[in-house]
Amino acid sequence: MQKHNILIVDDEKNILKIASMTLKQSGYEVDTAMSSEEAIEKFNHNSFHLIISDLKLPGISGIGLLEYIKSREPDIPVIVITAFGTIENAVEAMKKGAFNYLAKPVNPDELLSLVKEALEKYELRRENITLKSELRQKYSFSNIIGKSPAMQELFDTIVMISKTQSNILIMGESGTGKELVARALHYDSDRAEKPFVTIDCAAIPGEIMESELFGHEKGAFTGAHERKTGLLEHADKGTVFLDEIGELDLNLQKKLLRFLQEKEILKVGGVNRIKLDARIIAATNKELEKEVKARKFREDLFYRLNVVTLKVPPLRERKDDIPLLANHFLEKLNKIEGKMIKGFEDDVMDALIRHDWPGNVRELENVVERAYVLCPNVTINIKYLHPKLINLVQEEREEINRMNLIETEKKLIIKALNNTSWNQSKAAEILGISRKQLRTKMKRHSLLPS
Repeated sequence: MQKHNILIVDDEKNILKIASMTLKQSGYEVDTAMSSEEAIEKFNHNSFHLIISDLKLPGISGIGLLEYIKSREPDIPVIVITAFGTIENAVEAMKKGAFNYLAKPVNPDELLSLVKEALEKYELRRENITLKSELRQKYSFSNIIGKSPAMQELFDTIVMISKTQSNILIMGESGTGKELVARALHYDSDRAEKPFVTIDCAAIPGEIMESELFGHEKGAFTGAHERKTGLLEHADKGTVFLDEIGELDLNLQKKLLRFLQEKEILKVGGVNRIKLDARIIAATNKELEKEVKARKFREDLFYRLNVVTLKVPPLRERKDDIPLLANHFLEKLNKIEGKMIKGFEDDVMDALIRHDWPGNVRELENVVERAYVLCPNVTINIKYLHPKLINLVQEEREEINRMNLIETEKKLIIKALNNTSWNQSKAAEILGISRKQLRTKMKRHSLLPS
C-alpha cells in the first residue's frame, strides 16, 4: 500500500500534536507547519498528497495558502479547519477549491473519515489521468506500425483530419486495423478526454440494435423494465466508432442519418428529442458504392459518412512492413510472457513475407503468437510456424535445391565439353550418359550452337 504524505498547518501546537498522532497511528506520513510561509516552503520542497490547514493563520491566511496550493497543484485536496461560528469562511474556501472542512475542536474520527475520502478521490483522479495518457499513447497514430509509403500517407492524412469535426469513413479488409486507426483519430483529437464508444454493427442483432444505439424508455416494449441510455448518448462530446457499417439495417440507416443531420436522437418509446454532440467514424470491409447501387445501403447516408475517406491497405500491398510488424508482436509478447525470443530465422521471415495474408495484420499477429507459445528457442524456426507457412518454407527450399542442381549440372556439362574440345560423344562418355541425353541437356541449358 502506498504511503500518503500529509501536511498539517496550524498555529496551535496542541491541534498539530493531536492531528499528527491520529494520522500517524493510521499509517500516514505527517509533516507540520505553524504558518502559511513555513507550509509554502515545505510544499515547494516536498511531495504531499493532502494538505490540512487552519483558515486563521498569522501572516498569509489559510485562504491565501489554499489559493497558492491550487495555483500550482490543482489536484491536491485541501481540507480546511475553521473555528465554530465561522462556517461562512469554510464555505468561501470550498468555493476556491477546498475539498471539505472540519470545525474545531477537531474530532479524530471525523478527521480520519474525511482524510480517507479525500485521498481516495485524489488517487482516482490520478489513475484516470494516467489511464487517459496511456490510452493516448497506445492509440497514437505514430504507434500504428508501418514504414511503407502507403502507411506513411495514411499517417499524414490522420494528422490533417484528426482535429476536425468531420465524419470519417475508414475502408479496408478485415484485420487491417481499422479500429486502431479510428482510436488514433479520437485520441489525437480535441475529444480525447471524452468517451470513445465502439458499436459492432455486424455483431448486434437487428431487433435490438435500435435500443443499443438510441436507448429506450421504460415500458417501450416487452422486457423494457427500466429506462436505457443508448451508446450514442454515452458518447456525447466524444467519438462513436461504427464498425462494419455496411451491415446496418436499412431502417436504422434512416434513423442514423437523422442523427447525423440534426445531431439529436429519439429513444425507443420516447417523445422528447435529445441533443447530442458525437463525432462519427464508420468503417467497412465492403465497397459501399456497390452496396448503394444494389439498394442495400442508403445513398444519402453514404455521402454523409463519406466526408473524408481513409483506406487502410491490406498487408499484401505493404510487405515491407511485415518484418517490422512481426518483430513488434514478438517484443510485445516478450513483455507480457517474460520470455526472451530474439527474432526469426531467415527462412521463417522469408515465408512471412511470401505469404498473401488474407487475414492481414490480425492473421500475422496470430501466427507470431502461435510460434512464440510453442517455441522453446531464442529464435523462431520453421518447426513452430503454422503448417501452411511451413509448406511455403519447404517449397522455397525445394526451389533453391532444384536451382542449385540445375546450375551444378550445367557447370559439369560445360567442363566435360571443354575437356573434350566440345566433342559431344566424348563428353557424354565422361558424364556417363548417352549422346542423345547430352544433347537434350545441352538444349535445356542453351548450350547448343544456334
